[in-house]
Amino acid sequence: MKTFHQFTYFFLRQLKKYLTIISPMKRYRLSNYFAGILYHHTNTRKEQARENISKAFPEWEKEKIEKTLKNNYQFFSYNFFQFMAFPKSWEGLKFDVSGQKLFDSCLKQNKGLILISGHFGAWEILGKWVGEYVNLFTGIAQNQKNKGANKFFIEQRELPGTKHIFRKEPISKMYDVLKKKGVLGLISDQDAKKKGVFVDFFGIPASTSKGAALFHINTSAPILLGVCIRKKMQHYLIKFIPVDTGSKTIEDITQSYTTILEKCVRKNPEQYFWFHRRWKTKK
Repeated sequence: MKTFHQFTYFFLRQLKKYLTIISPMKRYRLSNYFAGILYHHTNTRKEQARENISKAFPEWEKEKIEKTLKNNYQFFSYNFFQFMAFPKSWEGLKFDVSGQKLFDSCLKQNKGLILISGHFGAWEILGKWVGEYVNLFTGIAQNQKNKGANKFFIEQRELPGTKHIFRKEPISKMYDVLKKKGVLGLISDQDAKKKGVFVDFFGIPASTSKGAALFHINTSAPILLGVCIRKKMQHYLIKFIPVDTGSKTIEDITQSYTTILEKCVRKNPEQYFWFHRRWKTKK
């Protein structure tokens, strides 16, 4: 590991120690202060986020777009601080779970479960809940270029029992999770370039990964979309929503869960990660 990567890992560990010993309220206030610095004094992907919000909500006035962007910084700064402080930050969390019986019924089919989510809400908290709830939960992850950061993030995500398979690893490993009746987790809302299938997201064609649809078609494993919405500082709503797989075509299945995700984002736009180049690849 390069020296800089080693330093990154050490720094993140030290930051975790600090965020672990302070109170939840102080962690929340500190995250808002950090968000203010990012919003007012940095430009990384800010214009991209502003442009994406404008595309998704063309009817909005500039003031509403800017307010949503500012709230977006605050939301994800707190998300990041909570994630950094795992497992201490789990203490005192309250969960309301919608669709838990549906989740259980899918597992009882003994085909495994394909759980789709997006960069919406507190997806790391969702991973914590699922990792503790089931015997086998494996997420498909992308390796970070900085090996120190990558090591730290994986360690944090695996605290509740979550396992990882990295992109470019043999796809047979992913099918093995379903064969073992486990939950296979995918984040399926980033630009998939020319390899993806185009579906509408906020009325705009968006290249989207075919993975979830292909796993279902090849295994008949049920698909759910899961989200974790923050209601208050320590209060979260987890929702499991069925994905229509009746047509069994890649395009229709992908459109189905993308539409569900869009509906969730419309209700809580400040909780979506607008900084992605979601519509980068043109149809």
